[in-house]
Amino acid sequence: MNLHSSLTNTAGSPEARNNSGSETHLQGVWLVLARIAWVAVSVLAVGLFVASLPSYFAYLHVPGTSSYSSPQLTPGDVETLRRVGLSLDFYAWLDISVYVVILLAYVLVGSVLFWRKSDDRMALLASLSLVLFPIAFSSNVLGNLPAAWALPAEIVELLGNLCLGLFFFVFPSGRFVPRWAGLLMVVWIAYWIVSLFFPNSALANSWLFFFPFPGVVICMIVLQVYRYRHVSTPVQRQQTKWVIAGFALSFGPLVIALTLDFTLLTQFFPKSSLVTSLVQWPFDLLLLLFPLSLGFAILRYRLWDIGVLINRTLVYALLTIMLGLIYAALVIGFQVLLRGFISQTNDVAIVISTLAIAALFQPLRRRLQNLIDRRFYRRKYDAVRTLAAFSATLRNEVDLATLSEQLVTVVEETMQPMHISLWLRKTEQEEKPGRG
Repeated sequence: MNLHSSLTNTAGSPEARNNSGSETHLQGVWLVLARIAWVAVSVLAVGLFVASLPSYFAYLHVPGTSSYSSPQLTPGDVETLRRVGLSLDFYAWLDISVYVVILLAYVLVGSVLFWRKSDDRMALLASLSLVLFPIAFSSNVLGNLPAAWALPAEIVELLGNLCLGLFFFVFPSGRFVPRWAGLLMVVWIAYWIVSLFFPNSALANSWLFFFPFPGVVICMIVLQVYRYRHVSTPVQRQQTKWVIAGFALSFGPLVIALTLDFTLLTQFFPKSSLVTSLVQWPFDLLLLLFPLSLGFAILRYRLWDIGVLINRTLVYALLTIMLGLIYAALVIGFQVLLRGFISQTNDVAIVISTLAIAALFQPLRRRLQNLIDRRFYRRKYDAVRTLAAFSATLRNEVDLATLSEQLVTVVEETMQPMHISLWLRKTEQEEKPGRG
């Protein structure tokens, strides 16, 4: 039995066909100028960061107020450190080390991208974004430079935010899709110019100024979804999965931690820069995942199937949240029900709830896996089910015509080719001429 199929890759829209052949390579004088600009800006940014470290170290030794939006510790925080055998120097070095580790990781990946693919403008933009972002992110550090260096530091911070925004607007094709997305980039530029160079202006302090940032970020996400579903080629979709997964795993937990810190933790702990730093440092280190995912997206996007990682992340994240809520509800519920019957209600409730969670783990995991497969991986889910059903049919079906028809149907449903041809090879008995 021989199956022949001709597959033709076609994009789903005219924009996809145009972008699939888009050229993002730089040549000639533009390539030379781009490399010179990259080196100049990167050296300036890293140099400013290194030059600011001594003044930032001294800044951390200045007693702070009761506000916990600053890394400076209050006298009470310093006394807390001393009670556990730590010094203010240890706190300052630890805070600086977090910034330095993040910077080294971003600069390293950015340099690798520049070394390997500096002739590709998308890779060049990604590498510059990686180098500048941690420096723009560490505004507390650059804020302690002498006044003569304030303007270069603000320019570097502006370039870092603009490059990162531009990267998400044009990734992965290197073009604004749709074209009007360039207007959002203009809004992004205006927001950061006002925020960095005119922070005391009436516009910067008005309530309307707080809407552009979250609004543009939401638009970035929506446009990436639009690209993924309607414009991107299969290769670009794989790259998008890497970048979005790295971005979500890096910044998602940090946003959640800061939200909890500024809302929940303040109900149980006094406002403290020390508590804020202890909560934020581990989540800051998760930012190291973003440059790695971006580097894989550009250099090694075919190395692993990122879809499997995203699938497992969704399943186990939802599973953890649901089991945590069920466990808390069971503990509280059993304590209320058993009160008055036995004295050790707390221990009994914990034991019963733990056993219930252990029994629910596998069934709930399977249901979540099926739900996510059907909702987010429909085509792959249907293909797996079709192949499983066909495998079961092979064990029982003996009619060759029926089996051939089902085989063609399976190929159409799973591979979706443009054309299918099926040839059945004759047996040796059928090939021999008949005897007269």
